Amino acid sequence: MSVGPQAFAAGGTLLSSAEVRVLGCLLEKQRTTPEHYPLSLNALRLACNQSTNRDPVVDYDEATIRDALHRLERRRLVRFASGSRAAKYRHLLEEALPLGEGERAVLTVLMLRGAQTPGELKQRAERMHAFGDLAGVHETLERLIGRELVRRLDRRPGQKEERYEQLLQGQEEDDDAPGAQATQRQAEQARADGSEAQAAPVLPGGAVAERPRPEAAELQELRGRVERLERELAELRLSIRR
Repeated sequence: MSVGPQAFAAGGTLLSSAEVRVLGCLLEKQRTTPEHYPLSLNALRLACNQSTNRDPVVDYDEATIRDALHRLERRRLVRFASGSRAAKYRHLLEEALPLGEGERAVLTVLMLRGAQTPGELKQRAERMHAFGDLAGVHETLERLIGRELVRRLDRRPGQKEERYEQLLQGQEEDDDAPGAQATQRQAEQARADGSEAQAAPVLPGGAVAERPRPEAAELQELRGRVERLERELAELRLSIRR
């Protein structure tokens, strides 16, 4: 069954740039350095802030990483895993979005490096999955396009190959997009009515999702709080032991 990014979009929104970077790093390190996986908070911060194999290069602090992890946990894309000396984290992408090895490698590179040509993807995905030829990369890209996880971009002037980008990340700065406008209008109307918490979420493209039942939303929020408390308690115990 084809599963797109909307399968794990929380509240009608896709991932933020920080969430994409954190999730991409967990995917990458699981394959390239399995002996150090799951990742501690510090290891994840270093992975996100690498100056190589990253575009753009960022300088996230621990608060930014923690916030992204908490949001990914609420989406059921990351799980806290207690380590022997430090709290660690693993991704759950396979459960929400089953991918083949080649598909996962290509998507990971796009999450960490931005738009890429097939030639760049073949070279940069090699540590995670070795493609025999460019045809294999093209076939993988077509499958990802069919699942609405990747899109083809127009060629740049003077460039022979088309570029491709991932579609897991929402538009954070493009307020002119139809989906962004619909979301903004709905938020403004909700604030005017004093009922923002009860507003139905808007999915990418402007479609309105079914409003969740109040008891279901409350239960999900309670589960999130319990998970955060369990994680913080485990981290506190680990720091006391040290």
